[in-house]
Amino acid sequence: MRNLTPSPRDPVAAFLALRPLLILDGALATELERRGADLRDPLWSAKLIIDRPDAIEAVHLDYFRAGADVATTATYQATFEGFARRGIDAAGAAQLMRAAVALACAARDEFWADASNRIDRLRPLVAASVGPYGAMLADGSEYRGHYPVSDTALRDFHRPRIHVLAESGADLLACETIPSLREAQALAAVLEEFPAMTAWMSFSCRDGVRTCEGQEIGDCVAQFKDHVQIVGVGVNCTAPEHISSLLQRMRNRTNKPLLVYPNSGERYDAGAKQWRGQPCATPFAEQALRWYREGARLIGGCCRTTPEDIRAIRAWALNKTPASP
Repeated sequence: MRNLTPSPRDPVAAFLALRPLLILDGALATELERRGADLRDPLWSAKLIIDRPDAIEAVHLDYFRAGADVATTATYQATFEGFARRGIDAAGAAQLMRAAVALACAARDEFWADASNRIDRLRPLVAASVGPYGAMLADGSEYRGHYPVSDTALRDFHRPRIHVLAESGADLLACETIPSLREAQALAAVLEEFPAMTAWMSFSCRDGVRTCEGQEIGDCVAQFKDHVQIVGVGVNCTAPEHISSLLQRMRNRTNKPLLVYPNSGERYDAGAKQWRGQPCATPFAEQALRWYREGARLIGGCCRTTPEDIRAIRAWALNKTPASP
């Protein structure tokens, strides 16, 4: 898939030209739950854009203070369809999406206004989250794929939200937890309609080889090698135990920076809407150091990770970010 328009500004490349590692934030929704928020709602974290915007901004700020170079907005499950089910019209839904980006920007501005936070730091970025079609269904489909809709329907679903987020003031889009190559290609096609905007493309994977729908991960990331608006590729909300294998399969198939932000290792039960099992026994930051050595250049956490995990990644990154092999 080739984009022949002039290259848009690439905030990831600009950052990595000055630093060897871009630290992403950790979980938003499960961190809000850990702090007492009730997210038992199809809108998930997007519910708090309406009910508790202050709580969202506080989590963003805590991640910046912990060492994150990126805040990912509370728009993963913020869709026109989802808001419509709550009686919110299209204009209201668009305003809530813009408000979610504004919350992350406000947290970033508050953090950056303190000169002491600028020591050994670059100004953080804001990535507007674009969740998959399956997130709107609120039934765990982002961990299965195989949507019973056409490619055209997927593009039509993603277009209105991308239109809003591309003009929201975010530095880039985070197309994340994408279970299939088909949906990733639909997202990339819509992105071309907004040539000034860039995005990272992050897949959800069921094991160390394949996406949740079943495509080989190396084949997936290779599809975007020549797409100038895709500025990073990788995986998220995937068990940490699979990340090393996935990196090995991706790193020789793309010229894009590789990103990984796995979950804690617990398994999501979509029927019960609960996380089951135990987190990975190896400390998250220790695993992150290995992923860096294996080629990842954007590293953070997804569901059930915390500001403490990000702070621990920042600690080894500050001490001396080790050279890649």
